[in-house]
Amino acid sequence: MNESLGLAHFLANADPVARTLLAILCAASIGTWFLIVIKGVQNWRQSRNARGFLDRFWRATSLGEIASGMSSLGVTDHYSHLVHHGFSAVEALRGDRPASARGLIASGSPDDFLTRSLKRAIDQTRTRLDYGQTFLASVASSAPFVGLFGTVWGIYHALIAIGISGQGTLDKVAGPVGEALIMTGIGLAVAIPAALAYNFFARATRNTLAELSSFAHDVFALLSTGVKTDPLLADPKATGERVYSMFQDGRMAAAR
Repeated sequence: MNESLGLAHFLANADPVARTLLAILCAASIGTWFLIVIKGVQNWRQSRNARGFLDRFWRATSLGEIASGMSSLGVTDHYSHLVHHGFSAVEALRGDRPASARGLIASGSPDDFLTRSLKRAIDQTRTRLDYGQTFLASVASSAPFVGLFGTVWGIYHALIAIGISGQGTLDKVAGPVGEALIMTGIGLAVAIPAALAYNFFARATRNTLAELSSFAHDVFALLSTGVKTDPLLADPKATGERVYSMFQDGRMAAAR
């Protein structure tokens, strides 16, 4: 009798509650692996594009050259997204615009406005990097308990069936109870990849944001003070116009 027990027998004899729990775990597993693949590919692309952009950024001889390069290549990574926000802030503070035309968002000193713009870019990057993290954390913390509930439910029904049959020997009990433990195993198989993925992507996010915050200080210094010594952009009034006009030549999509 016990030779017929196993996963196939469990699935064939599972009641609606067990099938529902199994469907939940399967959906959680599919969602987990989908996020692992999607976020993994995105992180790889972002890292590759970031290396290329930073190399071009630090090799550039002027802000105009950076803007020209971005107009042709567009926003391809978190660092170019940050610089894009910085250039947009410079454009918003162009000297030929009256204060009333800038709106409330541009109120305060130019340095404060530039700081807020760069912070918004970092916050948007953090939001994108956190995509799917809540789902992974939920699966990692709840999947073992869902599997455990399925096991308890299966053992309960197995013991009832054994009691009705009147055969309470160990060889008759071990099979059905062991079969019910399949749900616990499935729950752990779903939770472990989710927990590992969550920790991996959380660490990658922390490292990226730390590097991006450090880079933001450099961008702030270049846009707020460095432009004053740039021979191509020596006129403070022309700073926004020059950068923005070059940037507009190949206007990419609005900042993400």
